[in-house]
Amino acid sequence: MAISGAGGTPGGIGQFLLGFALAVAGGWLLTNQVVVSGGSWTLWGYSSFGMSLVPFVLGIALLFFNGRSVIGWLLLIAGLVIIIAGVLVNLHVYFVATSLFNTLLILVLLFGGIGLIARSLRSQDAVAR
Repeated sequence: MAISGAGGTPGGIGQFLLGFALAVAGGWLLTNQVVVSGGSWTLWGYSSFGMSLVPFVLGIALLFFNGRSVIGWLLLIAGLVIIIAGVLVNLHVYFVATSLFNTLLILVLLFGGIGLIARSLRSQDAVAR
């Protein structure tokens, strides 16, 4: 049984591993520079998180009454979508101030690693020509 390289092509294992290590290091450094905080759910100045739970709770109640209730499933799924969307919309993402050198280092590691991974998936016989 022949051992094939990255992506089933001949060769490229070393490039793939190096690219993976660079991309992981760049991704970790990038996420290390990000601060995420949550905001409050408000509607016309009042907290509205409780209102977003109404379809979810009604869906659960209908499903406890009848597990095959289509309306219950629709309300449950709609409630989950509203809750997940509400959490995502109320996130505040900030990038911590850093030097230009650090930013360039992070981007070179991340995108250079992704480029090496993509390059390793091509057949190394075609690259040598």
